[in-house]
Parts: sequence; C-alpha cells; structure tokens
Amino acid sequence: MMDLLMLAAAAAAPELPVAAPALPTTDLDVIGLILHASIPVKIVMLLLLFGSVSSWVIIFRKKTILDRAIREADAFEERFWSGVDLTKLHREASNREREVWGMEAIFEAGFSEFSRLRNKRGIDSRTQLEGAQRAMRAQGSREIDQLETNLEYLASVGSVSPYVGLFGTVWGIMISFQGLANVRDATIASVAPGITEALIATAMGLFAAIPAVWAYNRYATRVERINVRYEAFSEEFSSILQRQVHVDD
Repeated sequence: MMDLLMLAAAAAAPELPVAAPALPTTDLDVIGLILHASIPVKIVMLLLLFGSVSSWVIIFRKKTILDRAIREADAFEERFWSGVDLTKLHREASNREREVWGMEAIFEAGFSEFSRLRNKRGIDSRTQLEGAQRAMRAQGSREIDQLETNLEYLASVGSVSPYVGLFGTVWGIMISFQGLANVRDATIASVAPGITEALIATAMGLFAAIPAVWAYNRYATRVERINVRYEAFSEEFSSILQRQVHVDD
C-alpha cells in the first residue's frame, strides 16, 4: 500500500528541468597572456607598443601641419592673385613679428633676392631673374623638407613592425615546444596557451604597422601635391618678375 502511494505521489509531482552541462569558457584574457609571457616576448610587445603610440602621435601632428599648409597656400594665393601690390605683399611677408612659411615664404625669398639684385649695379635682368628662381627653389626645398619630417619614421614602423612581431611569435612558440619536452602526454590544452601568447606579438605587430603604412602613403601623396603647388607658383611668379623686368628695361 505504501509503495502504491509513493508511486502516485511521484507521478503527480511536476518534473524538474535538468540542468544543462556547463560549457567551457572561451574568453581571451589578453592582459593575462601578456603578463605571463616570457621576457623576450614582453620586450617585443613593449617595442611594438611604443612604435604604435609614437606613430599615432606623428599621424595626428602631421595631419594638423599638412592641413595648415594647405589653408595657408589657399589664403596666400587668394591675396596674391587679388591684384595687391607686390611690394606691399612683400613688406607684409617680411614682417618678423609673425611666422611666415609655406608659399608665402617662397614668395618672400624670391622677391627679396630679386630686389637685392636689382639694387646692385652691373647686374643684368637675366641674372636677377635666375637669382630669384634659385632663392625660391631653395626655400621651396626647405618647406617640403619640413613637411616630410617624420614620414620616414612611419615608413620604418610600417615595414619593420610585422617582422618584430613575427620574431616574438617564433620565440614564444619555441618556448612553448621546449616546455612540452618535459611533458609525457602533450595535449592541445597544454600547447594552446603558449601558442596564443606567441600569436599576440604578431597581432600587435600588425596593429602597429597597418596605420603607419596607411598614414605614410596618405601623407606622402599630400606632400607631393603641395610640392606641385609650390613649384607651379614659383613658375608663375617667375613669369611675373620677367614681365616686370622687361617693363623696367
């Protein structure tokens, strides 16, 4: 009788849900892997971190400088072709109380040399014009050299970082397999952490290289376009000086 009552109670009771088996966690603890890496791999990661941070600093600074150079060139060309007197424009450019650079500095160098040679006796018009052209070319080279500053650093980071990261990866894998020599039963669980730790170096190398390469190509193209504008302005200004020399003669 008691057995029948127990069976009836068990049948009437609601069925409890069966707990699902716990799934293994797949979260990637990057910080933990970096902290537990070997000393050579840590040095590689620090070098890559420094290269990445310094590259981003240069990228933002270079963008500001190139944007300013383009704005200055646009503003000066608008004033130059507005019909303003060249002597007045040169007097404003020669004002040492403000910074003059870019296209305005090229104009100031060319007009100053042209005026200096004109005030000398026995110098023909051709020599005056050639002197102004040389001064503008020299100043233009200095301006472009300033715009190209640190571009070679971005190129170096972009080309070297993947190899530095690969070195860290190879070293980490070597350490992982060396540790397996003392293990009798090697499994994926024993190999995976070391390989994952090693591959982080390659990931960091790519993380440092990709923005540096993109920025170098981008900014090198912008500097080349600015250089073309400077050279075109120098040629046009030389033509104006040549006409002025013929009028004075």
